[in-house]
Amino acid sequence: MIPPKPAARQDKVSLWRYLKLFRQDILSAQPQRLYRAWMAEFKTAFFRSYLVNQPELVDLVLKGRPMDFPKSDRVSEGLRPLLGRSVFLTNGAEWERQRRIIDPAFEGGRLRDTYPAMWAAAQAAVQRMDGHVGQVIDIEPETSHVAADVIFRTLFTIPIEHEIASQVFHEFRAYQRSQPILNLAAFIPLPKWMPRFFRKDTKDSARLIRRLITQLTAERMDAIRAGTAPDDLATKIMTTADPETGETFTTEEMVDQVAIFFLAGHETSASALGWSLYLMALYPEWQDKVAAEAEALKTGDFSEVSSLKISRDVFREALRLYPPVPMMVRETTQPECFRDRKVPKGSQIVLSPWHQQRHERLWDNPDGFDPDRTKTEEGRAASRCAYMPFSAGPRVCTGAGFAMVEGPLILSMLLKHFRFKLTDSAPPIPVAHLTLRSANGIYLEVERR
Repeated sequence: MIPPKPAARQDKVSLWRYLKLFRQDILSAQPQRLYRAWMAEFKTAFFRSYLVNQPELVDLVLKGRPMDFPKSDRVSEGLRPLLGRSVFLTNGAEWERQRRIIDPAFEGGRLRDTYPAMWAAAQAAVQRMDGHVGQVIDIEPETSHVAADVIFRTLFTIPIEHEIASQVFHEFRAYQRSQPILNLAAFIPLPKWMPRFFRKDTKDSARLIRRLITQLTAERMDAIRAGTAPDDLATKIMTTADPETGETFTTEEMVDQVAIFFLAGHETSASALGWSLYLMALYPEWQDKVAAEAEALKTGDFSEVSSLKISRDVFREALRLYPPVPMMVRETTQPECFRDRKVPKGSQIVLSPWHQQRHERLWDNPDGFDPDRTKTEEGRAASRCAYMPFSAGPRVCTGAGFAMVEGPLILSMLLKHFRFKLTDSAPPIPVAHLTLRSANGIYLEVERR
């Protein structure tokens, strides 16, 4: 049985047909040949973009010369109302300064420090799931709930039930359904006077989310000045000075960063957990293996994480098949030559974890679910050159290590107590919103083990 995958479009369509398909869903708007192509050029009278799958070219863009391929300003337009000038959108010296302040919060023993908050959120998720025993539920709202809970507990030492946390979570659910991960401007250079086609509800949600985050951030600033702030991620980031300038984030700058922490840490984890649970229902033999291994989780001590080897393999394979951020866009700052083709300055370079991690020339059984694939030399080789759910190079996700503890822990805790089974509902169809979600929900039956 092959996990669900969106149908590819026919190979040739008109520009306007492509743009219509693109607005509906980025993934199904792409042709089947991209799963075999090393590079594909999309050229019109208005713009040029190049989807790059060849590992050597991907490495060049992300690792070899990353400063020559900054994040596209046209892509950032779609997320600017929510994320402002967060580290996810900035480039150059501004981005480097932000990373110098942010990175220390995720280094060394910080994972061990934040683990009790993850454990508490996982336990709360088990308690909530207990109320769904014997029911068929859409699992995506549940994974969104626990992922948001983890972020608020680790960032601000407050549970999801906190009034402001609950409001942010509610608004974010509305926002992510209305905002695609790539705006049309990713492929069409729009003049400044042209409307950006933001929906009113998208703009309203972004405005409210930022107002709520501003309130949390201002309160934390006051607590830091009073000497009463808890030692969590927010306090660490807000009190860390740039080693080169001695400056710390202002409240407004911190609001931008909290917005991306919530997006990156909540949306991506929720997506990965949702697809992981679906895969466990689709492959019950693997579900039983994870559940048996999870018996080692007893005390909530960080040392127990090392025993979650099967769960980690399952979660990694879920990230391969369903990368939460399926596409990324960079821009050329000078003329380039890729595969003997001239790539003009200002071209959009599309990097697609979705296509690269299912590439038919790089992976054995690319659409199949196989958590054991990294135990073979072929699987390890493919993973080294074509696995990038957290991006790669200097702009690799700061929270990648965080996610690889949180995901397997919550997955294991849920499977330790519950069995998830397929229903008669139609299989979930992946679509790209802010992250990779299901177009029709992920409906599973919940049983107590």
